[in-house]
Amino acid sequence: MAAPMISLKSVSKRFGTFAAVDAATFDIAPGEFFSLLGPSGCGKTTLLRMIGGFERQTEGDILIDGEAMGIRPPNQRPTNMVFQSYAIFPHLDIAENIAYGLVNRGLDKASIAKKVGQALGMVRLTGLGNRRANQLSGGQRQRVALARAIVCEPKVLLLDEPLGALDKKLREEMQIELRQLQKSLGITFIFVTHDQEEALSLSDRIAVMARGKVLQIDTAASLYEHPNCREVAGFIGNMNFFEGRIASISGGVAAIEIAPGQHVRVPATNGLAPGQAAIVAVRPEKIDAVATPPQGSDNVVSGRALAGSYLGDRSLLLADWREGAAPISVSLQNRRSATSPDIYAKDAKLWLTWPVEAGVLLKN
Repeated sequence: MAAPMISLKSVSKRFGTFAAVDAATFDIAPGEFFSLLGPSGCGKTTLLRMIGGFERQTEGDILIDGEAMGIRPPNQRPTNMVFQSYAIFPHLDIAENIAYGLVNRGLDKASIAKKVGQALGMVRLTGLGNRRANQLSGGQRQRVALARAIVCEPKVLLLDEPLGALDKKLREEMQIELRQLQKSLGITFIFVTHDQEEALSLSDRIAVMARGKVLQIDTAASLYEHPNCREVAGFIGNMNFFEGRIASISGGVAAIEIAPGQHVRVPATNGLAPGQAAIVAVRPEKIDAVATPPQGSDNVVSGRALAGSYLGDRSLLLADWREGAAPISVSLQNRRSATSPDIYAKDAKLWLTWPVEAGVLLKN
């Protein structure tokens, strides 16, 4: 296994008694697209700024390519940063903006011109070097900020919600371009976002953060299918939660009593034992809803329809199953005939069912 490009060792940032980042410890591999994901105020941007040297950690060590950064300022670290605002200089044209870091390093004019031309080509802005910032679209300004960051050939590129100011369509286009650029450059990207879909689609691995803590680090698929706690399960996509107590465990399957005399079955994980409080988490698309009692199903919960929405390829259904409990959300692919029983009508009786392996057992 290659030595990590970034190593964080018990890194914390405190403002008085408040811990913006609390004992973050993990490694990031060379050439990895690594995302920090979480709600506003979770500490992801503070952590990114500490890696870049814009904030000084209160505790812990940050190593980049095996070297301890200590209190080195940003210009002495092998990193560069793309800010959410892009921070493009309005008095300089595009080429001059991109060349800014190279000029400060004292490169000769011929070398600067060559590198700027290459960077313009990488971000598809060839021939636009003489334009001013106010002549550019939002997507073009984002590309200028990227070109200015990569032209100095950093070992690590830090991106603080760089797509946040773009509209949905342009944002999706830039996500594809950003991933392709990272693959072609082969350098390590650390990307901050609060957008779950953005993180899932772009990243090799994702660190989910809350309240300054790193809750789980994993691939997009593993985070979605196997969250390690309720916070991660609730933040990544939509999730249904059934609270209860473990009645028994047999053959690697736990039976959870979610209501008096009513049990659901789920793979036994997280080291939980009979008698302990637990949560069964199930994704909406893993639940089926039928108008007649199913036969031979592992998990069956009866209920009634509260609301339904037809979205063409799928329908969304909200179902009530027990007084006082949160409704169950169901996402159904519209494979059934239009003449099949209408289970989406308000107050219609229905049965919700899912296989054992569809559920995730979490600590309560």
